[in-house]
Order: sequence, then C-alpha cells, then structure tokens
Amino acid sequence: MRTIEAADRQSYRRMTTEELRGNFVVENLFQPGKLELVYTNVDRAVIGGIVPTAEPLELKGGREMACTYFCERREAGIINLGGAGTIVVDGTTYEMAPRECLYIQRGSRGILFSSVSPEKPAQFYLVSYPAHTDFPTTKAGLKDANRIELGSAAESNRRTINQYIRPGFIKSCQLVMGFTELHEGSVWNSFPPHTHNRRTEVYCYFDLPNNGMVMHFLGEADETRHVALREKQAVLSPAWSVHCGAGTGGYAFVWAMGGENQEFDDMDKCDLALFR
Repeated sequence: MRTIEAADRQSYRRMTTEELRGNFVVENLFQPGKLELVYTNVDRAVIGGIVPTAEPLELKGGREMACTYFCERREAGIINLGGAGTIVVDGTTYEMAPRECLYIQRGSRGILFSSVSPEKPAQFYLVSYPAHTDFPTTKAGLKDANRIELGSAAESNRRTINQYIRPGFIKSCQLVMGFTELHEGSVWNSFPPHTHNRRTEVYCYFDLPNNGMVMHFLGEADETRHVALREKQAVLSPAWSVHCGAGTGGYAFVWAMGGENQEFDDMDKCDLALFR
C-alpha cells in the first residue's frame, strides 16, 4: 500500500508541476494481475485499482490502517471500469458487469476479485472511508442508478450523473459514490466550480478518447492550479479545493465523497469573478 499526502492550502501555491502531481494525482492504479492501494490524508480515504487476470485477488488490510482485515473499521464502494468480473464478499458472489457498483459493509471479510476473461479483465476501482456503523453489502446495476441530467450543450457541460451510494439509494455510513458521463460535444465537468467545506472528494477519469486528457483544476478559487489527467488516473480534492476540468473530447469520471454529511447538493459555489 502506497501513501500520498495532499498538500495544504498554503503550500500548493508554490509547487512545481511534478510536486503538484505528487501531492494530488494518483497514477498507475490499474496494473494487470495486481491489487494497488493508496492510503491518503484526505479524510483517510483509501483508493485502489484491482485488475485480476488468471488468479483471484484478495483485499487485505495493511499496517497503515492498523487492522487485521481491510473492512474491519471501513466501508468500501467499487465500480467496475473494465470487463465482466465477480466479487466474493463473506462467501456471497456478486457478478459485476462494466459500470456496475458494489457497496461493501464494515466488518466484511474474505473479499475476492476475479475476471470472467483474463484477456479482457475487470478493472475494479475502489474508494473506502472509515465507518462507525454497518449497512448491508449491496449491488447496483446501471438501471438502479439515480440519474440526473445537468448542464447544457450551449455551455459545453451537458452531462448525466449516475448516483449509486447516497441517501435514498444504497445506504452507507459516510461514503457517497457514483459516476458522471459527459454528452457528445461537452467537455466541462463540475462547472460552475465549487468546494465542499464539510467533506472531501476523489475523482477517477475514464473512457477518455485515445491520447485524450482532461485539464483538471484544483486549489482555491482565486489561486487555481491545473494538472493533466489521462485514462484511469485519480485526483484528490481536499475540502478547501475546487475540482473541475475540461477535456479534449468526451469522457466520464467516478466521484466519491466522505465527510460530515451525505447531501449531494451541499456545495459551496465559487464566485466565477474570483476564479483565476
């Protein structure tokens, strides 16, 4: 398990591009035949990329979490960004098609990930936050997601939000998770920009065009920085940081949040006149 510590709201202002990437960007998460985990100081979120090929991969705890098994004091959300696969939790098998979601409750053991075809493996993206109560492990397909249409073609930000883990749908302790897909011709995400002073967020971009990228903006509204993100790279958003971006073509991204509340619309909108 790797560790990454996002910079504070003062020091990021003086960072080089490489330093910004080292403090906010997570690369190389999805490696064939491997389970990669990254522990962060962003509300103690753990993010992971799990790509089983010939053999199943087991989710285990680590010294960083001071636990005997991964979900001893944690909940986790998983969205499959690859081919068809399965996840076994406490002896129950869940079939996972592309873009389907599984919420795993605190206290779960024996978590195993497999691919239906090693030649087209599943690519499981995981986000986990600490939990102080239990809710049942629950799977949701695309048809189960709460779909919200936002933006407009005129503003180049027309997008569909697919909500999986949130109040009224899949219950959790503090994790909120889903993914957003931009419509053809739209490139801006999460715009107008905002922050969440009461919770943190993690993005993972996927389904980018060949050789495509997203210019992701972070930092405070009057002192933004940007990082170029490519296929299946993740970026951390501390509570004080904006999180928005524009791509070279259509794309999607998984968003996951944890903090004081689970209200999706609890946002602190930025004054665009101050955005720099």
